[in-house]
Amino acid sequence: MVIAALVEREHLKTAVKYGLVDVPKAAVPMSVWWLLPQYLLFRIADVFTMVGLQEFFYDQVPNKLKSFGLALYLSIFGMENFLSSFLISVVEKATSGPGRDSWFSDNLNRAHFDYFYWLLAGLSAAAFAAYLYFANSYIYNRRNSV
Repeated sequence: MVIAALVEREHLKTAVKYGLVDVPKAAVPMSVWWLLPQYLLFRIADVFTMVGLQEFFYDQVPNKLKSFGLALYLSIFGMENFLSSFLISVVEKATSGPGRDSWFSDNLNRAHFDYFYWLLAGLSAAAFAAYLYFANSYIYNRRNSV
C-alpha cells in the first residue's frame, strides 16, 4: 500500500506538472511500469496469505470439523469483499461534499487515491500488530506424528 501511495503521488505530481489536473480524459505521461512493483508485491503477498490460511485451517481444525474449517477459510474472502466495499462507501461519504472532490473523484487527476492507500497502509499496520499479538498468544495444536 505504501508503494501504491507513492506511485499515486507521482501520478498527481505529473498531472500538475503537465497541466492536466482539469483535463479528466487526458493521458498522464507516465509509464505503465510504475504499476509493476505494487502489483507484483500484492500478488506475492496474496499467494502467501492464501496458502498460509489454507494450511492453518486444515492443520489446526479438529478432524471432525475439517469441512467447517474449509468453510471458515473461504468465508474470509467473502468478508474481505464486504469490508472493502463498506470502507470505500464510508470514505466516499466522509470525503465528499458540496464544492469539493472526494478521494474517489471521477477526475483521476483530482482524486486522492494516495490518501486512501495511506489509510489502507495504516489499517494494515494495525492488523499486523493484532496478528503479532494473537500469533504470539496462540497455542499451536500439535498432532501426534507417526
